[in-house]
Amino acid sequence: MPRTSPAQRTLLYSLYCGVSRLIAPLAWRKVAGKLRGYGLPEERVRERLGHASLPRPAGRLIWFHAASVGESLSVLTLIARMGEQMPEAEFLITSGTPTSAELVAKRMPPRCRHQFPPLDTAAAVDRFLTHWQPDLGVFVESELWPQMLVRARKAGCPLVLLNARLSDRSVESWKKRRETARYVLDQFSLLVTQNQKTADNLRAMGATDDCIQPGSNLKAVSAPLPVDKGTLSKVREDIGTRAVWIASSTHEGEEETVLNAHKTLLMDHPDLCLLLAPRHPQRGDAVEALVKKAGLSCARRSKGVMPGTTSQVYLADTMGEVGTWYALSPLVFLGGSLREIGGHNPFEPMQAGAAVITGTGHYNFAETYAELTGLGAAVEIRSAPELAGQISKWLEQPKGLETARAAARQFISRQSNQLDKTVDALLALLPQQGGRDGQG
Repeated sequence: MPRTSPAQRTLLYSLYCGVSRLIAPLAWRKVAGKLRGYGLPEERVRERLGHASLPRPAGRLIWFHAASVGESLSVLTLIARMGEQMPEAEFLITSGTPTSAELVAKRMPPRCRHQFPPLDTAAAVDRFLTHWQPDLGVFVESELWPQMLVRARKAGCPLVLLNARLSDRSVESWKKRRETARYVLDQFSLLVTQNQKTADNLRAMGATDDCIQPGSNLKAVSAPLPVDKGTLSKVREDIGTRAVWIASSTHEGEEETVLNAHKTLLMDHPDLCLLLAPRHPQRGDAVEALVKKAGLSCARRSKGVMPGTTSQVYLADTMGEVGTWYALSPLVFLGGSLREIGGHNPFEPMQAGAAVITGTGHYNFAETYAELTGLGAAVEIRSAPELAGQISKWLEQPKGLETARAAARQFISRQSNQLDKTVDALLALLPQQGGRDGQG
């Protein structure tokens, strides 16, 4: 049951509230400018001030707040499962980026809607809460906005931190302000952690044992990425019998390593095709220039060109098609890891049946990769020769590749067993009498 006696408000929290009020006009101009630059209508831009662009539905409303694309998409399977158990429940997702809003809109389960979150100021948060009146608030990963938490709790909304993940730097910073950390964490009725390290960190920050519960990584139990079967069929037909490997979610400074590895691979596998999908498709021109500088032939997806039987690199510089590419080949290198970027979600390629290769700069998924490499479901590399060597090994030893893929499937299956436990824990926090009349 939700606790009724949170820790006492601290001077630091009061200072934060004061500063947030002073800088609110500057923060508003910045976030509004980004949203307008994306071409969003003013009605949606004003959601950041707490002005809802949709009516509140009648009945119980469960609110999920996430940071961006990955966190937003990770809760969709959970929402769908909750919706099955509570067919009368309604759902609200808030996230801060236009990209997340766009993707969530395409994939959201029934009885679900998206809004941008209010700025963390008293006026914006209160306006948001007055309209939506959520019966339960679920914050995903590390989105700890102090005023949003405190004011939602004060309004009678039980709060959960789900899929909790905190960087070492963030933990050390909070530990220096332990009373304020305890005050913020005490707004939560439940803290569901990804791993033991996070649980220990939350305790060190002041969280109480009775609020901490182990859970799985939500990204491991999310629904597989969508696959456009028509596109997949066309690309397969165009490539023909050529083998393909994928380098996905690469960042600036990583494509050079990938392309050097591919040049090495072409010596022994001259028909091999690299499908290169940069994390940010707007970098397409820059990445194409790198491909040409490496002396490799290139077909570019955003220009409507198919890879054919001779293109050495297929540059997939488009949004929302990664699931289709993962269905094309089980050989996946996942970027954001050759530099200290933090890595990207390894569960998406594994859910598509792939084995994963990663660099060592995956600190956002450190414990996950430690388990995956221990199981043989993922392999770490540090250089172009190592990357080429691993791809070559799996091309030439298909039994080894299948062993890695089987280990990945087993890992995903174990994580999925935690989903129902998480649903039960969340539903138990809903007030016995919930639901409000819809707002006009």
